[in-house]
Amino acid sequence: MSEDSTVVQEAGHGKVVVVTGASSGFGDLTARALARAGHTVYAGMRAIDGRNAPRAAELAELAAAEGVDVRGIAMDVQDQACVDAAVARIVEEQGRLDVVVHNAGHMVLGPAEAFPPEQLAELYDINVLSTQRVNRAALPVLRKQGSGLLVWVASSSTRGGHPPFLAPYFAAKAAMDAMAESYAAEVIRYGIDTVIVVPGAYPSGTNHFAHAGAPADSERHTAYEAAYGELRATLPERLAALFPAGRTVDEVAEEIARVVDLPAGHRPFRVHIDPSRDGSDVVSTVSDRIRAEFYHRIGIDDLLPEQASR
Repeated sequence: MSEDSTVVQEAGHGKVVVVTGASSGFGDLTARALARAGHTVYAGMRAIDGRNAPRAAELAELAAAEGVDVRGIAMDVQDQACVDAAVARIVEEQGRLDVVVHNAGHMVLGPAEAFPPEQLAELYDINVLSTQRVNRAALPVLRKQGSGLLVWVASSSTRGGHPPFLAPYFAAKAAMDAMAESYAAEVIRYGIDTVIVVPGAYPSGTNHFAHAGAPADSERHTAYEAAYGELRATLPERLAALFPAGRTVDEVAEEIARVVDLPAGHRPFRVHIDPSRDGSDVVSTVSDRIRAEFYHRIGIDDLLPEQASR
């Protein structure tokens, strides 16, 4: 990396960022927040010339109206060739890539038994294997630079209280969280930071429930209707009842923008944005501290970020 690029990074502004799954929800909001913070942002989305063309157009309008640098880019996270091409284009246009925001994901709602294994594998592909495709495309660039940041958008369901009928999504998010922890130790010697951002259940602003997938096995899905139908139908309302007034989903994007702007090597390992307080922050504090202590015990504590257990 050139001396000029290093100076830009240390100043906290002007980073080149790619956000996956940026056509809606956290991804769209994060792309906008980072652009407004002064970064060059590539908002990754699939079907950019099809159903997501209006989303890309909205970002172009935002860029023109506010004088910020945000643009849509074709990135189907289930297609390695497409991911490789997107990262190559970013590097060709900007000469570097500084931040990867792993946000792409999809939620499903229904009894676990009603999801055939193939459907679980598809969900795992979207929520977990997608991050592996993006990392394999981006990390050679970051390692060569000797700097960078991986931001993983996780879920408080991984360690906090969570309701039933979302098992496939929660299991996939737990797997992604474990991947993030291992990657953190494996890239830190290349000067690459890791931040795991943990949002709680926001009842509006993400369309998670509105766009949630259903089990493919409708017969087994129906079999649970008599005993659990009403409970399942009222889950969004029950979660919304825990949510305090005055809090909005925008704060997740704002927190991501904040940690991106922090000095390299001094970012928190994990941050929670959970207005409903489902307990994930409590469990994570203990879990991360135990992990840090274990690293000390086996003599690999140099693989821990400065704030590993905070």
